[in-house]
Amino acid sequence: MATKIRLQRHGRKNYAFYSIVIADSRAPRDGKFTEKIGTYNPNTNPATVDLNFERALKWVLTGAQPTDTVRNILSREGVYMKKHLLGGVAKGAFGEAEAEAKFEAWKNNKQKGLEALKAKQVEAAKADAKARLDAEKKKNEAKAKELAEKKAAEEAAKAEAEAPAAEETAEEVETAPEVEAAAPAAEETAAE
Repeated sequence: MATKIRLQRHGRKNYAFYSIVIADSRAPRDGKFTEKIGTYNPNTNPATVDLNFERALKWVLTGAQPTDTVRNILSREGVYMKKHLLGGVAKGAFGEAEAEAKFEAWKNNKQKGLEALKAKQVEAAKADAKARLDAEKKKNEAKAKELAEKKAAEEAAKAEAEAPAAEETAEEVETAPEVEAAAPAAEETAAE
């Protein structure tokens, strides 16, 4: 029986979630399996992998063949690095303690790289948020300036409209005494 390490699909449409399983190569993708050794969620950034490292290493050492995607996942998680180092121990190239030290150094280096990547993403997100905030402030200032100009224009138009009305009332006030003076003179001429 040929044993495969493969992904078994779960989740809803357009939001796949996978289990990493050990199955017979003749079994269908979502069919019967021997053992579940982890999960893989490609919907997060970066993709989330929860893997039982010892069981995955045991199955790789016993000859289970992974699919391409699972091989990439196992390689990223360090299963193939550990297999390579254990092969060196078996050949006598170095001791088990040295192999473990090399693996830990590789793991720490990988963690530093991941932390640097996450820090870079956080900084990029902060810079993006700051840029959007600055753009929004500029947009608001432009709108406020435009609104102030519009209000000033309306005030000027209102003042211009009131100015002729004020002149007319001033003319009426000035002509009113003349009319009153003319009225008694007209009465006097009418009385004669």
